[in-house]
Amino acid sequence: MVGPIQDALFGIVLVANAAVSIVQEVRAKRALDRLVLLHAPTASVVRGGVARDTTCSARVAPAQKEATIEALQRRGHVVAMIGDGVNDVLALKRADLGIAMGSGSDATRSVGRVVLLDDDFGRLPAVMAEARRVVGNVERVANLFLTKTVYATLLALAVGIARLPFPFYPRHLTIVSSLTTGIPAFFLALAPSAERYRPGFVRRVLRFAVPAGAIAASVTFVAYALARSRPEVSGAEARTAATVALFVVATRVLAVVARPHTRRRNLLVVSVIATFTLLLAVPSVRELLAVEGPPVSAVFPALAVALVGCGGVEIGWRALGSAR
Repeated sequence: MVGPIQDALFGIVLVANAAVSIVQEVRAKRALDRLVLLHAPTASVVRGGVARDTTCSARVAPAQKEATIEALQRRGHVVAMIGDGVNDVLALKRADLGIAMGSGSDATRSVGRVVLLDDDFGRLPAVMAEARRVVGNVERVANLFLTKTVYATLLALAVGIARLPFPFYPRHLTIVSSLTTGIPAFFLALAPSAERYRPGFVRRVLRFAVPAGAIAASVTFVAYALARSRPEVSGAEARTAATVALFVVATRVLAVVARPHTRRRNLLVVSVIATFTLLLAVPSVRELLAVEGPPVSAVFPALAVALVGCGGVEIGWRALGSAR
């Protein structure tokens, strides 16, 4: 039972009032790396470094449990505490995550943020996996939606300052945002994820989404401006070129956010591209969406600008990864 918990939580410090023989039995099973039996050490000794070198302590007072948690937290660890008795209340409140046993005292259950109703430690890996899935996928979805918000806002400002017609009809934005943000976000939010929680959620999202949104807006505006500068390109064709350019960059954002890639995530990205291609290939759908195939003189510049934007998104993601 300790092994799966250790794999999920990355480390175990056993602080117990149990008999020394029980603690030694746990050590004999090689569930813990080190064993130092501390018969009621003073809190000052714990703060002085015992918690750093000790995996297992026995017959520890409530204040010493709290001191052990404080020592681990000062070293940058995120600490969870499991307890069932009144003497565990201080440590449960001090820990980042207090886990109470269902058969424990009322006081312990009242301060614990998680209660194991069936007293089964084996539930903890599943709890950790679910928490990591939620946190990791919320960050992915936030990247997608904030990127969309940024490029929509910047495009509105850019065309207003340049006094150009808006490069899209509402139906164009609906197609792009649905295929690259709304529908993929639904599947990404439900996908499994084993990434560990890392502090700095808002900072990471802003550092990726704002530059990515700015790149998408710039690519769309440039593609639209280049198409409009061609006398042989109509307004509808220029809007189509801008839509294609935005879709390419937004799809690249989706592919980057979906990392690490799995078979299902790759299938999701491929499905998005295939659906958009199919919409442009069916004449009745093109007519419904007010999409007209632009001439080669407008398509190639739009795609070239979009590919440059995709490179910018990739560079931004890698820069963010190196700064983590």
